[in-house]
Amino acid sequence: MEDFRIIQPSPLLAPYVKHYWLLKTACDSPALARTVPMGMMNLIFHRGNRLLSIHDNELHPRAFLSGQEKTFADLEYSGQVNMISVVFHPVGVKAFFNLPMNKINNLRVTAGDLEDKELAALEQSLTSTENDKLCILLIEQFLLKRLSHLAEYNLKRIETAIQLINTGQTDISLLANTACLSTKQFQRIFSEYVGSNPKEFSRTVRFQRALHVLENHPQITLTELTYQCGYFDQSHMIKDFKVLSGYTPSEYLDACPPHSDYFG
Repeated sequence: MEDFRIIQPSPLLAPYVKHYWLLKTACDSPALARTVPMGMMNLIFHRGNRLLSIHDNELHPRAFLSGQEKTFADLEYSGQVNMISVVFHPVGVKAFFNLPMNKINNLRVTAGDLEDKELAALEQSLTSTENDKLCILLIEQFLLKRLSHLAEYNLKRIETAIQLINTGQTDISLLANTACLSTKQFQRIFSEYVGSNPKEFSRTVRFQRALHVLENHPQITLTELTYQCGYFDQSHMIKDFKVLSGYTPSEYLDACPPHSDYFG
C-alpha cells in the first residue's frame, strides 16, 4: 500500500516553495529505494518509521534539512513509513534559514545541529499530529513567520542565472556577466544561495533535463538525448549518469521509470 500526494504552497510561499509531498507506505519486509540529486533542497519530517541510509548505516533523523546532493543514495525502509517533505525552489531555503547553504552541501542537518528551537517545536508538533491538513498548516505558519526578504539584488541575479542554466547554458563567465558579477563573486554568492557551486548545479540540472526528456519522449535515442540535453558526447552523458544515479542511461531505464523532480 502506498499513498503519495503533492500539495501546492500558499501564494505568499510559492516563490520559495515548489510544493509539499506526503508519502505513506507499509511493507512487511525491508525494501530499497534509490534517490538521485534533484537540484532542490528539502525539509523532511518522519512521522513513522525512519529510513536507513545504506552508505553510512544510519537512520535518518526524525526531521532534517537536506542539503544539495552530489550523488545517489540507497535507502532501506520497512513497516509504516509516513513522511512529509517541503521541496524548496533552488534559492528558496535561504529565505527561511539564515546560513550559507553551501555549508550543508550533501548533509542532513537537524534542529539540534542548527540550534533552532522553532524548528524543533515544529518537529514535535508534526510527529504528534495525525491530520495531514493540519500538518501542512503548521508548516506554512512556521515558514511564513520566518520568511525574510532576501537582498533583492542578489536574489534577482541568482534567479536570472538559474533561468539560463535551465535552458542549458553552462558557461560560468556568461552566467556571471548576466548576473552583473565577477566570476569569483558570482560563484560565492551562487553557492551561498543555492547550496552548490554553479558547475555542480548545472550538472544536476542537465541530468534532470535528461530524465524529463526520457519521461516525455521514451522513444528518443541516446544520441538524440545526448545533444538535446547539452552533453558533449555519449561518454560524457554516461559518466554523469553513473555519478548521479549509479546507472548508465540504459541501466536507469531498466531499473525505474524516468521522472524529473526538478522539471516536473
